[in-house]
Amino acid sequence: MEAPSTGLHSQGAQQDLVVDDHPTALKRTRSESDSSIHKEAVVTKEHDHDLGQVEKNEDEDYKVSQMRSELIYQKLRPFLLAGLAALILGWWISSTILEATRHRWIVQTFFAWSFILIIAFRFIPARVVSGPVSAVWMPLVQEPWYRLPRMVRLAIGWLCLLGIVLGSAFGFPLQGNTGFDDRAIAVLGLVVSQFGFWITSKHRKHIPWPTVIVGLFLQQVIALFVLKTGTGFSIFKWIATLASDFLNQGLVGAAFFFDDNTAYNLHWFFLGSIIFFIAFVQMMYYLGVMQWVIKNFAWFFFKLLNVSGAEAVVAAASPWVGQGESACLIRPYVDIMTESELHLTMTSGFATIAGSVLAAYIALGVPAQNLVTSSVMSIPASMAISKMRIPELEEPVTRGRVVVDRGEKEDNRPANALHAFSRGALFGVIVAGQILANVLTILSLVAAINGLLTWIGRGFGIHQLTLQLILGYIMYPIAFFMGVPRGEILRVSQLLATKLVANEFAAYLDLQAITKSDSPLSPRAFTIASYALCGFANLGSLGIQIGVLSALAPSRSKVIARIAVSAMFCGFISTLQTAGIAGMLV
Repeated sequence: MEAPSTGLHSQGAQQDLVVDDHPTALKRTRSESDSSIHKEAVVTKEHDHDLGQVEKNEDEDYKVSQMRSELIYQKLRPFLLAGLAALILGWWISSTILEATRHRWIVQTFFAWSFILIIAFRFIPARVVSGPVSAVWMPLVQEPWYRLPRMVRLAIGWLCLLGIVLGSAFGFPLQGNTGFDDRAIAVLGLVVSQFGFWITSKHRKHIPWPTVIVGLFLQQVIALFVLKTGTGFSIFKWIATLASDFLNQGLVGAAFFFDDNTAYNLHWFFLGSIIFFIAFVQMMYYLGVMQWVIKNFAWFFFKLLNVSGAEAVVAAASPWVGQGESACLIRPYVDIMTESELHLTMTSGFATIAGSVLAAYIALGVPAQNLVTSSVMSIPASMAISKMRIPELEEPVTRGRVVVDRGEKEDNRPANALHAFSRGALFGVIVAGQILANVLTILSLVAAINGLLTWIGRGFGIHQLTLQLILGYIMYPIAFFMGVPRGEILRVSQLLATKLVANEFAAYLDLQAITKSDSPLSPRAFTIASYALCGFANLGSLGIQIGVLSALAPSRSKVIARIAVSAMFCGFISTLQTAGIAGMLV
């Protein structure tokens, strides 16, 4: 009996032992687990520390590698540049001798020696040239000039401008159906347009008159250089052709998604060129090319016209790359540009055409000489007119000495040129989308307004009442002041209305139809019209300008939208003013 009892007691004791001992085991397990977690945490920290040390060592190795590459490049740089200069010199000699390229020796000489001199001055101090020039210029020209009172200097400037205008109008023999009265009307139109900008100026007391005088003077000089010399036309025609050929490479990418005919015939074919150009510009920024261009343009135009570097780059690039692409040249600065700078940026884009559409207008029968001359003349004209309309009241960041900054943080810089090109292409897609959306909506709005006007006009017995018809009569005096022959004023004014409401391509199509009709325009009227239509100032381009600049500077979108219409009309008048000056010389 004891055995069972003992057994049961032993079993219960064992059970009690198990029950009593379980919390102790659990505590021990938790303690071991905590110790394990602590050890793992220590190991993890040590591992993270090791990884951080490895990454730090890799960064140091990368920096050392970069320094070594930079040292090697600095040693080889003179030999590389000397070899490049020798190659350019050899190309110039060969292209000048060969019969196939001998005829373009002026352009080849200009560009070849420009690059050779740029390379040479990487090693030759600038004072070798600037020293002797300053020794003559400062005591003989600059110091005596600035000793004169400001009003006297302005009076001399106005007299020089008046002299070149009157000399252009009445110093050359008459041609075709042109009379001196027609040229006199063109001169009067130039005076009236400047007076109109002065009246409507936002800050008349702050108009920079030296900028206006020099800008108008340069417009006349360029007209004489291009219209009256073969050298000037050859140089600018070559530049326009080069820009056109370059931008057309964007169509190759478009043809990858569409067939060749579709890529070239669709109205929005230019989007491919814009994406390609923006990507290329971003790559040039990474390589430092754009910084060099902006810096040198800033110095030249600051000395000549007293405008900022950003304004100078956009205005000078507009005739070759177009309004959307030219604004992308100054992408890092758009967000900090003043209202006056933004206005000039847009005005210069509206006042010119792009090299990419030059071939299309030539195919419509427009003389290439007229197209090239009009765009180039409109550069200084747009600067002068824009500064009269909205003078500068602030201090632009890019005025004077320019320190070019891409506006990117060090950790956000592209890894290499290809990475910069890829990121630029992505941004180009965004800009192209903005352009597409704005153009679509504005042209649709014009169509809606025309539909409403036609519906209203039928109540008065007018079956084709449109914006083009109304603006055609409004622009009658404008065409008159350009020096258009009396009997052809209405037809030219309607072409101007078509250009403003639709676009210059539609206006050139109408001009081509008139030329092929039984009653074509006279040579003088045709010349003036071909100059006057050469510009992007229209409602469709208004959408492009707003879209591009808003994409580049979202924080300035309200300012851009507010001054866009003013800039469009300033660009429009700039082109008409160029046409009037051309009327003085034909």
